[in-house]
Amino acid sequence: MNVLIQDFLEFKELLSHHILFVIGLLLIFGYFLGKLADKVKLPEITGYIISGLLMGDAVFKIITPHSDLSIVTDVALALIALTIGGEFYITKLKVMGKEVIILTVFQILLTYIVVSVSLFLFKMELPFALLMGAIATATAPAATVAIVQSLRAHGKFIDRLYGIVAMDDAGAVIIFSITFAIATGMLSPHEAAGGHGALLLIFHAFQEIIISITIGGLFGFFIHKATKNHSNTGEVLILTLALVLVETALAILFHLSPLLSNMAAGAVLINISPRNHRIFRTLEPLSPPIYALFFIIAGTELNPLVLMQKEILIFGAVFIFSRAIAKYFGIHLGARLIGSAHNVRKYLGFCMLPQAGVAIGLVLMIQTSPVILALPPEQQNTITLMVNVVLLAVFFNELTGPPLSKYAIVNAMEEE
Repeated sequence: MNVLIQDFLEFKELLSHHILFVIGLLLIFGYFLGKLADKVKLPEITGYIISGLLMGDAVFKIITPHSDLSIVTDVALALIALTIGGEFYITKLKVMGKEVIILTVFQILLTYIVVSVSLFLFKMELPFALLMGAIATATAPAATVAIVQSLRAHGKFIDRLYGIVAMDDAGAVIIFSITFAIATGMLSPHEAAGGHGALLLIFHAFQEIIISITIGGLFGFFIHKATKNHSNTGEVLILTLALVLVETALAILFHLSPLLSNMAAGAVLINISPRNHRIFRTLEPLSPPIYALFFIIAGTELNPLVLMQKEILIFGAVFIFSRAIAKYFGIHLGARLIGSAHNVRKYLGFCMLPQAGVAIGLVLMIQTSPVILALPPEQQNTITLMVNVVLLAVFFNELTGPPLSKYAIVNAMEEE
């Protein structure tokens, strides 16, 4: 019996080193737990994260340090950013109007400031507090959209809600990219040794942002030129994915922002020709398995025993509640300032609370950044702390956010 157990363990260890076995097993576990979560009225993302938890170091240990799955995270983030960029359609922005843009900017900036300051006051180092503030700005539109569709709600309140959730993640990516460039400059031993001032760090940050956007814009143009004469969806998919992967690799290689570059590519694509909507539709079939893997991999970072640590619970509580207050009052104060309708002032802020994909993606991007990997052990521990705080917040917000959003939508529609 002992020999059989030993053989099984050796076989498991051998398979866990093979990337295809790991990915296949993750998708199988993720699929079934995602369906189970759906049956008990939880978001599928919760099932994905739990399946990652079970497969990770905390339980079955299928995912080992040898299982380098960062490529999946890179591809998922590239496609997420490209899709977000597609929301910057000039015609669509004009229809949304000034009110939606002002409300979005107001709540993003207030959330960034309040969460960053709150964590800093609780003794988190400033660069990390700023990064967490940037991550806090992201909202999960999927849960809110699903509630709207299930209620068959429509009207001015819903129009504003759709407009803000569409723009929110784009704003979050921009804020994060600027903050990441500045924070890595503050943390970099090279920069510190050179004695560079704050102004020079900011200059380098904006230089990185401008180059990222320029490269992304060029690749958006290349994708347009490469696909415009092709009607075959297979050919369009091959060319688009090839150029997105090349552009993402270049951004990572030269320490630029793959998020900003892909977002710029999406924005150029959607505005250069209305026909390019087909490119985004062509990429849609790739989304479910890649996004599922993305959330499952995030779950492998989660350790329930670690979450019970006092430091994680304190920072998690500060992050969750400061974000909730800032999101709600960001909308409320912005709506009062520009004279929005009463139901917008009172209820729209509740719909900003769900948080999922982009937030997880941003913190995983921090964790795998070459600059971050070069930091000393004590700062690496802070990165691990940040990952667990964000995952804890996503769990909490995905459980409590959708019911609050439903409450807000129902009451807002009754008032309207």
